[in-house]
Amino acid sequence: MMPIIGHGIDLVECDRIEDMLRRHGDRFMARVLTNQERDRAAQFKNPVQFVAGRWAAKEAILKMIGTGWRGQIAWTDMEILPDDLGRPVVKLGGETARRARELGIETVLLSISHTRGHATASAIGVGPQKPIS
Repeated sequence: MMPIIGHGIDLVECDRIEDMLRRHGDRFMARVLTNQERDRAAQFKNPVQFVAGRWAAKEAILKMIGTGWRGQIAWTDMEILPDDLGRPVVKLGGETARRARELGIETVLLSISHTRGHATASAIGVGPQKPIS
């Protein structure tokens, strides 16, 4: 059994992300995505839904750890890449990782979904696995 320590959810309009990409392009991408996430986004003809999904996921993670955008937290403290089956895997760094450790979060379970107009994500922070008695 893995205890749930925190949960966060976010919803973003893809038009908002598309506008940011149009207005700020590479500068926006470098601020929000890690190098590997940007490489992944570049594989799409239209990366809007991918970027919107990552935006929603990172917002959900910050809600999960209870901080929001404050202190030394950076977008690139959180990296979300697919495993071999396509499941999003979260890697935390910097202040975000420090806060998760402080809360006792060992694993982040993440789900991302999007339509043409919206992207949503749910992040669940779980603690160490405990044996079932």
